[in-house]
Amino acid sequence: MTHASARRRTAGFTLVELLVALLIFAMLATAGVALLRVSVDSQALAKTRLDAIAGERRIDALLTADLAQAVGRTVRNDAGDRLPAFEGEPARFAFVRAGWDNFDEAPRPELQRVEYRIENGRLLRRHWPMLDGAAAEAPAVLAEQVTGARLRYRSREGWRDLWDPLRADLLPRAVELTLQRAGGPEYRYLFLVGAGA
Repeated sequence: MTHASARRRTAGFTLVELLVALLIFAMLATAGVALLRVSVDSQALAKTRLDAIAGERRIDALLTADLAQAVGRTVRNDAGDRLPAFEGEPARFAFVRAGWDNFDEAPRPELQRVEYRIENGRLLRRHWPMLDGAAAEAPAVLAEQVTGARLRYRSREGWRDLWDPLRADLLPRAVELTLQRAGGPEYRYLFLVGAGA
């Protein structure tokens, strides 16, 4: 055997060395994919949680704005029956609010009747185009997958599940909404009512 042929045999890698190198590369690639997967899952979880927080803040802001502008104005439904200024039940409440700007000077009042309702696992908000005798518009969905909810109303005497005052123009002092959504924590909201009793 010559010196040149011995040098050719030792210049390459053996099969065992290639297998060890492939095994190390596979372990590094697996670790990299696992780290990437954790990063992607964390980002998706953070987005889901931020969306949930944004939804809760939207509910809070909308109810705060509506209830802060509640007024003691009675209304009539589309059948002509007189309704109190504030209707409060365990799963819904309706009232008239001020502050509905009429920039385009449309033939409508600057007061608006609104209703919040928990129905079929959703929190809904709807409004009426006119205060008296009109049918309500289609509701907007504020929250879905509602598994539990409770409404209470604050009077001078304390909290109650139904708002049924002696005078039709009286408003509660505050409204409490407890909302439980599937897979999430229970939220408890407290709202002051504009000109509450």
